[in-house]
Amino acid sequence: AWGTGGKKPVFQSLLLHTALKASYVQCCRAVQAVRLGFRPARKRTELCGAQGFAARFREGLIGMLRYVVKRVLLAILTVFIIAAITFFAMNAIPGGPFASEKAKDPAVEAMLMQRFHLDKPVGEQFLIYLGNLAHGDFGISLKTGREISDVISESFSVSATLGGMAALLALVIGLVLGSVAALCRGRWPDRVIIFVTTLFVSVPSFILATILLLVFCLQLQWVGVWSPSNPNYVLPVIALALYPMAYITRLTKSSMLDVLGQDYIRTARAKGVHEWLVIFKHALRNALIPVITYVGPMTAYILTGSMVVETVFTVGGLGTKFVSSINNQDYPMIMAVTIFLAVLMVVATLLSDLIYKAVDPRIKLD
Repeated sequence: AWGTGGKKPVFQSLLLHTALKASYVQCCRAVQAVRLGFRPARKRTELCGAQGFAARFREGLIGMLRYVVKRVLLAILTVFIIAAITFFAMNAIPGGPFASEKAKDPAVEAMLMQRFHLDKPVGEQFLIYLGNLAHGDFGISLKTGREISDVISESFSVSATLGGMAALLALVIGLVLGSVAALCRGRWPDRVIIFVTTLFVSVPSFILATILLLVFCLQLQWVGVWSPSNPNYVLPVIALALYPMAYITRLTKSSMLDVLGQDYIRTARAKGVHEWLVIFKHALRNALIPVITYVGPMTAYILTGSMVVETVFTVGGLGTKFVSSINNQDYPMIMAVTIFLAVLMVVATLLSDLIYKAVDPRIKLD
């Protein structure tokens, strides 16, 4: 057939020649990549059965413990730097904790300054504070005279309840809306979701909280105002969850679109796997990794309570105490809340990194 000289055999021969040439070029590139990227593998004895599983488990556990110890040491350094910056910046502000007192006696003020070591140099004050902090002593409030650890435990319970519900609401609704927007890309559900989430991301939280308070509390009177005797968390939770919910929605959509275009998703669909299994078992699990990156710090931020939202709704949480301590220049309270927030942020980031490994075992902790 090839010797007839017709047009069709000649065309087939050109196609065959082009295919062979392309395959040869690809093979040469693959061989070159293997040569450049080749590294001799570490020799180890491969065990089978229960012994092999125990060896791999022990190796993975040692690697994770090494990673955790390294992160804890870095966390201690991070908290120390944050505490130092906060302490020296706080003392650089003009005035003092007793400057707003009316009809104060100079002798009484001098006695208070000596009692709280405020008459000493700033560097010496910082060393004294670190020594007390090493023993778990946050000191007492300069305004109320209460133990700061008791104030934090009481106010954080309120902020944790508010923040926990807000974080759960933001995560669930954000994942659902992001998945729907990715599956309905270019259609009206996608456009509506993107418009609403863009609006919530753009508007500041104190404006959203004020609008919710005016409309649903004062005008319609559907929801009561928060009070210690009758705590109503509906509007504070919604106001605190709107921004992270919108951000998680946009993050989930972009991640889902990237995952849905991968080869293994097309292979699963070609094999006849049900669409719900493809989405929730294969696509959504791998799309969660960027979301986990945001959820860790977001949870720490929400659990400590948004200062603006708590102030608008007069919620007696940790954020309200932090704002009042700044206004009163209550140095021990400012330092304690800042260090508490820093520790919570570091722990949440570490937990999010460990969840990476559970979601995607291919990720290696260095």
